[in-house]
Amino acid sequence: MEHLDLTPWRCPEPLIRLKLWLREAKSGQTVTIRLADAGSRQDIPAYLQRQGHVVRLRQAPDNTILLQLVVGAKQPS
Repeated sequence: MEHLDLTPWRCPEPLIRLKLWLREAKSGQTVTIRLADAGSRQDIPAYLQRQGHVVRLRQAPDNTILLQLVVGAKQPS
């Protein structure tokens, strides 16, 4: 599994970097995304769900969040 650490950047940079990563991603690929920026912690999970990806959210002890993303997988109904 890949790891994408987006904690050094503030909104909108994490979303831009994630979109660039997604251009190269394959369906079914799994990545763990780490976010620190408050705007990104709210916006990125919502964006990914709207795009139809499966996203699991976990709060990390250092006030960041971890998203586990499965590219192109549909959310269960």
